[in-house]
Order: sequence, then C-alpha cells, then structure tokens
Amino acid sequence: MNAAQRLCEDLRASRGFTHKRDISDIVTALGQALPGGSAALAQAVPNGDDCAAIADGLGGYLLFAIEGLVEDFILKMPWFAGYSAVMVNVSDIYAMGGRPTAVVNALWSKGMDPAGEMLRGMAAASAAYGVPIVGGHSNNQSERPQLAVAILGRANKLLTSFNARPGDRLVMAVDLRGAYQAPFPYWNASTTAPSVRLRGDMELLPQLAETGLCDAAKDISMAGAVGTALMLLECSQVGADIDVDAMPRPDGVPLSRWLASFPSYGFMLSVRPECIGEVLQRFAARDLACAVVGSVTAGRQVHLQHAGSQALLWDFAQEAFICEAPAPPAAERAAPTAIAAAHHTASA
Repeated sequence: MNAAQRLCEDLRASRGFTHKRDISDIVTALGQALPGGSAALAQAVPNGDDCAAIADGLGGYLLFAIEGLVEDFILKMPWFAGYSAVMVNVSDIYAMGGRPTAVVNALWSKGMDPAGEMLRGMAAASAAYGVPIVGGHSNNQSERPQLAVAILGRANKLLTSFNARPGDRLVMAVDLRGAYQAPFPYWNASTTAPSVRLRGDMELLPQLAETGLCDAAKDISMAGAVGTALMLLECSQVGADIDVDAMPRPDGVPLSRWLASFPSYGFMLSVRPECIGEVLQRFAARDLACAVVGSVTAGRQVHLQHAGSQALLWDFAQEAFICEAPAPPAAERAAPTAIAAAHHTASA
C-alpha cells in the first residue's frame, strides 16, 4: 500500500468524514418524504449548500443557515463554543458570497452554568465580526447544555457548491496565524486577531463573487480540507485530482493532523484558470496562505496525490458523500439535490 492509499483509508475512517456522510442519509430520507421527491427540496432552496439561498426579488439573495454544537465541546470549552457558534455561521454566509446581517440562538442549560460562558463567547464573536445577536430561545431548566445558532445574510452574487467546472483549479485559502484549541482539532486564528482584520479577510469572498473572479466555493468544515473539497465536487457533479502536499499548513503540524482540522478561516474555491493569478494575489495581499491544490476533472472520481504516489479516494458514481445516494445503475441519475446549511465545525 502506497502513501496515498494509506492517507485515503485514514480520511475515509475519520470522524469528520463520518459526520458529513450522515447528511446523505438525511437528504435522501427527506427527499423520499416530500411530495414530488428530491425535486421539491431542490425547488425550496435552489442554490443551497453552506446556506439556503432565496432570491430576494431585487436581484440578490437572502442567505439563511444554522449550526448546532456537540455537547462535549460545550462542556469542556463553553466560552469558545459560544464564540465558535457565531463564527462558523458568519463563515457560512461569506462562503456563499454574502455578508451577514444578524444571528439568533437557541440555548439550553442548567441555570447560568454554562449558559453564562456560552453567552459571553457569543457576545465576543458578535463584536469581533460586527454581527448583532438579535434574539433567540433559552431554557435554563435543562439537564444537559445544548446550543444552536442561526444566521441571516444577503448576497449580491453567489458563490455556490454547484459551479465547479472541469478545467478549474482547486484553490485552498487559510489563515495560518493561529494555534490549536486543544484538545479539539480546531485551528483558532480568530479570537486573538484584530476585529478589523477579521472583517477585511472575510470581505474577500463577496468581492471575488461580485468581480466575477470566482463563482464556486465552500468553507472548510469539520470534514477538513479534503472532505470540504469532496462536498464541493459532488454537488457540481465533477471529480478532481488533489495534491495534498500542496495544501498550505502551519509549520511543524503533521499532514494527518492538519487534514482533520477545522480552521477558523479556511475556504476551498474552484477557479477558472484565467482568474488564478488575481485570486491568489488578493489573498496574499492580506497575508493569507493560498495555493492551487488540484484540478477539477469531468469524471466523478477524486484522486489524491501524496508523497509521490496517487490513489482513488472517492467515486461519486458508486457512493454518495453528502448528496442523495446514487440511483441503481439502470436508472437515470438525477441532478444533485441542493443542500441547505451543511453542518459545520462543531456540528453533530
């Protein structure tokens, strides 16, 4: 077994991949339950992926997303859990080419412990990203702490997971000016950064959409950089050759750890070749690491290149990742379902 094959096996067995694959079960079941099947779901959110995108009648789109956090994260790091709940929703909006408007939360706790710390974390992220908390739901009589945060935003032009094309270059952009939030695999480049810088870095995404430099993107979630690329490629009905050794990563961090990490600022983009130079320059101008890490192909397979070897990671024709399960070979394959608010950093 070569190095690329071992890496593929490790990724397929990882917690991040397992949680993302749950989305396929949910989407398939929902499509079966809806009158008209998955087509009805696609009509409800015709451009949905990181967020649901709803035409606003004025030439733009309302964006709507929600994130839920796992209980062990809340218990061990209630402040950072609250901060992250806002941060990941903000990232979802920008990943779609939008700008956030406001957030609301649903919070369960036994009194104000850990509710108080979660609220302080949410307030800190609200101030850092300039996104107000405008309401929500609370229950301080719960035996177990839980937290979910929803966000509203707006986009003039969309970045979506459905626009990657054969011949595009896969680009990874990430903020390496951070550190791990142990014991979790969260690369935190947000809580110690100046607010002005955070907002300016995020603003790059809608600018890319509005200038026509990019129309396909996804923020890097708990599936890691490779898993996020899989979601983008599957929705666009394409494949790719991905060079994991070309992915920007912090000095001294092993590749296996980095590929399982959630960065507070990280995006995978599918960019036309003629726009690559300008896209890379815009991220570099803000001291953000950015590199071409692969090429989009017309097939439905994703291959990884690592340490001079190559291996097949995924074949979407044989196995779904987050979309509906493939139809039997004799049936005509349907277009991929638009998926609203695919779960993120601390999602269950």
